[in-house]
Amino acid sequence: MLPEPTHSDAAPTTATAREPEPHTSIIRRHPTGAFPALADATTIVPAAEESQTSYIPRPTPAAIGPTRRPRTSPLAASATATVSIISGWATAVIATSLITNWWRSDELFCIAIGFLTAVSAAATIGGLISLLLRRRIGRLLIGVGAIVALMIFAGLFVAGASLPPVVYAIPVLPLASITMALLPATARWCR
Repeated sequence: MLPEPTHSDAAPTTATAREPEPHTSIIRRHPTGAFPALADATTIVPAAEESQTSYIPRPTPAAIGPTRRPRTSPLAASATATVSIISGWATAVIATSLITNWWRSDELFCIAIGFLTAVSAAATIGGLISLLLRRRIGRLLIGVGAIVALMIFAGLFVAGASLPPVVYAIPVLPLASITMALLPATARWCR
């Protein structure tokens, strides 16, 4: 590396003959002469045509990526939710009636029915919320709740409980909610 010349080694210039400028790290460049004179200012930059600024075409929008799916109808999901609500209500009513009538004779059976009713209600309510929020798990939870409700009715029939004749038709409701949850229209509703 060469040593930098000091001020005493440098030849005197016109800048030093004038007032000495403060030493900074900014490089200063001074013009060496007058600015060149232009013959005609319009010869360098051509004038813009009037037609060029009156109309500016806009780009045509183009679709990027996959197109949207067609909007699905919520009718099947709404019908599934309605049938599941009615099925859950009917199951809870029958289980409550059974527990209040059989508590003195068979407590363990009543506790089992109460547990199954709680599981069925939790699965059905969670499935309803998930189905209406368009989640796939909702269909599965509705099916689980309906299967547990069918287990409750199977327990009633196996135990030989004397029930009104309308109760024997109530298992159609959980079967209907399973069938409606498995419909392709309900599957399309869920993402």
